[in-house]
Amino acid sequence: MANSLVLTICAHDRPGVMKLISNTIAECEGNWLESRMARLGGQFAGIVRVECSEEKLPKLTENLNSLSEQGISVQIHDQGDLSDYPYTRCLRLDIFGNDRPGIVSQLTEAISSAGANIEELNTSIESAAMSGHPIFHASGTVCVPDSTNEQELIAAVEDLSDDLNVEIGGIA
Repeated sequence: MANSLVLTICAHDRPGVMKLISNTIAECEGNWLESRMARLGGQFAGIVRVECSEEKLPKLTENLNSLSEQGISVQIHDQGDLSDYPYTRCLRLDIFGNDRPGIVSQLTEAISSAGANIEELNTSIESAAMSGHPIFHASGTVCVPDSTNEQELIAAVEDLSDDLNVEIGGIA
């Protein structure tokens, strides 16, 4: 029987970090299923979902934990149970507005209050085309139950400020 694990990884970014992690998984006959990786502020950070046989799981766990000796922090989690996950419709969000402290907190509160679950969220600060003024940009995927109205979600985000522009795309 295969075990599905979710790994959270963080290390000072340098060449070879991904090689060490992927080789460690491959050496234990683990199957790399999906991942999200990024370099942020000089750190390499990522989440990876892997599958491994029951027999190889102890060795995989030991080998992943030993990566700490090379400055790579790996946390190992069992895959969550999604059998009763009610969020059946996924939407793409693209949000632009003037940057300010607390905007991510306000945004995530509005999305949650509208009954949506954030599946993926990418944020950045960009320069406005003409003025160079810092512009907040968030893009990602939110999932909602069938009973949630998209317009309620848009209104909840737009109610945060007059300067927020929200675009919701089709199913992600």
